[in-house]
Amino acid sequence: MAFVARLADFMWFPWLLGLFLLVGVYYSVRTGFFQFFGIRHWFGATMGGLLRAGQRQGTGITRLQALTTALASTIGTGSVTGVATAIWFGGPGAVLWMWVSAALGMMTGCAEKILTLHWRQLGPDGSWRGGPMYYIAKGMGSRFLAVWFSAACVGGALAGGGMVQSSAIAQSLDRAAGVDRLWVGIAVAVLAGVILVGGIGRIARVSQLLMPAMALLFLGSAGAVLWLCRERLPETLWLIVKSALTPQATVGGVGAAAAVRYGVARGVFTNEAGMGSTAMAHANADTKCPGEQGMWGMFEVFFATVVVCTATALVILCAGVYDPAAAGAGGDIGVSLAADSFGRVLGPAGARIVEVSVALFAFSSVLGWSFYGQTAMEWLFGGRWAKPAWLCVFLSACISGSVAPAELVWQLVDLFSALMALPNLTALLFLSPQGLKLLWEYLDNKR
Repeated sequence: MAFVARLADFMWFPWLLGLFLLVGVYYSVRTGFFQFFGIRHWFGATMGGLLRAGQRQGTGITRLQALTTALASTIGTGSVTGVATAIWFGGPGAVLWMWVSAALGMMTGCAEKILTLHWRQLGPDGSWRGGPMYYIAKGMGSRFLAVWFSAACVGGALAGGGMVQSSAIAQSLDRAAGVDRLWVGIAVAVLAGVILVGGIGRIARVSQLLMPAMALLFLGSAGAVLWLCRERLPETLWLIVKSALTPQATVGGVGAAAAVRYGVARGVFTNEAGMGSTAMAHANADTKCPGEQGMWGMFEVFFATVVVCTATALVILCAGVYDPAAAGAGGDIGVSLAADSFGRVLGPAGARIVEVSVALFAFSSVLGWSFYGQTAMEWLFGGRWAKPAWLCVFLSACISGSVAPAELVWQLVDLFSALMALPNLTALLFLSPQGLKLLWEYLDNKR
C-alpha cells in the first residue's frame, strides 16, 4: 500500500499536474479562452439543443445519451467521496484547484471529443468504435502509446470503475442499514451484469433515465443546505482561496502543495478531462460533426465539477462537520463526511439522501467504466472472447472492491488515472493542430 501511494504521489506531483495544466492552458490560449468568452455559444449549443440532442438520425446513440453515459462515469463517487477526501487530505484550498482544473479541463475535454469523432471507425457489428487509443494509433502513428493507454484503461476501469464504486455503495448501505458489504458487492455485480450484457445501447438508455433523477435529487438537497447556511458562504469562499494560496502549512498541517495535489487529482477524476475515458462514450454519438461534440465535452466538464462537485464541497465546508484540526490522517472521510454534513443541516433525511445519491452515482459509474474497459480490451485483443472475459473480470472487481480497504482502492485509482493521462495528454499536444483546425471550422460554419 505504501509503495502504491509513493508511486502515485511521484507521478502526480509535480510532473503530471504540470502536464494537465500545460495542456489546458495551451488549448485555452490557442482558442482565446473559448470556455469563458465563448460561453454563450457552447452553453447554447448544449443546453439549448437538448431536445434535438435526444433524436437519433443515423448510426450510434443520441448525443444526449452519449453525454449522460459519460456523465454517468464522471458523476460517481468522485463527486461526493472524492471531493470529501480532497478536502480531508488537501484542505479547503483543494476546492480552488478543482475549479482551476475544471476551467482548463473544459478545453482539454473539448479537444478529446473532437479528435475522437474524427478518428473513430465502424466496428464489425455496425456500431462506432473510438477513443484515445484510436487517435493515438491512427493520428500519431504510435501503437506503443496506444497499447499503453489501453492497458492503463483496463486497470483504471477495474480500480476506478469497479472497485472504488462498489466500495462506495457498500459503505453507503452499511452505514444506512447495516447491510453486509460482501453481499452488497455481489448484488452490484449481478445488477450490473444484467445491464452490461446489452452493450452500449442498454447502458445509454439506463444512463439517460438515471442521470437527471440523480442530479435533481442531490443538487436539490445541496441547494437547500446552502440556502439554510447562506450566511456562512462568504467566509467559506474566503477560506477556500486563502487555503489554496498559503505557501506554508495552514490548518491541520495542510499547505498549498497538498491542496494542489489533491485538488487537481480529484478534479481530474471527477471530470476525467485529459484521461481520455469519456471520449469512448462520445465516440458513439450520432453526429457527423466533431466540433459539435466538442461543445458537449465542454459542458460535461462544467457540469461534473463546477456544478456538482462545488455543491458537495460548499456543503461540507458550510455545515460545520469538517474539523480542520483532525484532517489529514484517518478519520471521518468519504461518504461519512458528506452524509454527516447534509445530516447536520437537514436532519436524518439529509444523510439518507447522500447515501442514496452515492449508491446511485456509483452504480451509474460502474456501467460507464465497464464500457470503457471493454473498449480497451477489444482494441487490445479483438475477438469475440474479449467482451465475456472482460465482464467476468470486471464483475469480480466489483465484488472484491466492496470489502477492500478504501484507502488502497483510491491509491490505485490515482495510479491508473496517471498512467492513462500520460499518453493521452501527449497525443492531445501532438495532434493539437488538427484538433484546433476542426474546432475553428465548426465555429466558422456556425457563424
